Amino acid sequence: MDRPAKPNYRRRQLGRTLRKLREAAGLSQEDAGRPLRFSTSKMSRIEQGYIPGYNDFLALLDRYGIISADYDEYVRMFDYAKEKGWWHVFGLSDRGFVSVEAEASRIRNYQLGFIPGLLQTEPYMRATFAGARDPFEGRKLEVEVQVRLRRQLRLVEAPQLQLHAVVDESVIRRAPCDAAQLRHLLEAGELPNVQLQVLPQAAGSHEGLYGNFIIASFPDRAEPDLAYVSYGFGSLQVEKDAEVRAARLMFDHLAGLALDQEDSRRFIAKILAETQDRPRGERGLA
Repeated sequence: MDRPAKPNYRRRQLGRTLRKLREAAGLSQEDAGRPLRFSTSKMSRIEQGYIPGYNDFLALLDRYGIISADYDEYVRMFDYAKEKGWWHVFGLSDRGFVSVEAEASRIRNYQLGFIPGLLQTEPYMRATFAGARDPFEGRKLEVEVQVRLRRQLRLVEAPQLQLHAVVDESVIRRAPCDAAQLRHLLEAGELPNVQLQVLPQAAGSHEGLYGNFIIASFPDRAEPDLAYVSYGFGSLQVEKDAEVRAARLMFDHLAGLALDQEDSRRFIAKILAETQDRPRGERGLA
């Protein structure tokens, strides 16, 4: 049996489908597995997202009363779960945020320090990577840039990702956020699937000053939301229901403090005008 360190979204979705078919057939895991010589533990792993061999998969469909003429839908799901995501070409595994974002239907992103990755221009990316404590160089830099550019396609290619970003005012006033980046934000904000808000410094002290976080939601409602926190020396994926719920409440609170979309556009346009009016050597600075 193919057993990765942790099943990704596609595999978990296949597991949920097999569990629903078993339940619809009125079988327990033990009853379903016994004629196939599958242990209860093996049945449990399959339903958690560990993919069985193809013949075992077909045997399960037959056990659940699915006629062969109706196999195609489930075989497509099986093949999709087995596919490697585009990020594998770049040497990334299924365990990082890129794979989570690739399968998500909605991303809520609060940013205190940087333009959200999905909204960055390439020069902004390169300047950010160059400014790291351990700057990216050579092939590593090019891979990071290409991965981020590839991620951005989710905003314009089907199925389009819904993005709701709340950024602190300091983010759009701090270099390397220049005129080109500000114009890019205005353009991206016109996409029907992008909601961009600015949280002005005039809002005063708030809990968002503790740092950045992201909430990912998925097209299958049975898949719980995930929260993702990144910081200067690592990152953390949060899955506990109570903590993810707290992250959603926090995001809603910060979005409520932020300017609405139209006022945010006017605010960014104002900063863009100020940036263009500065001497060339001072552009992009607060």
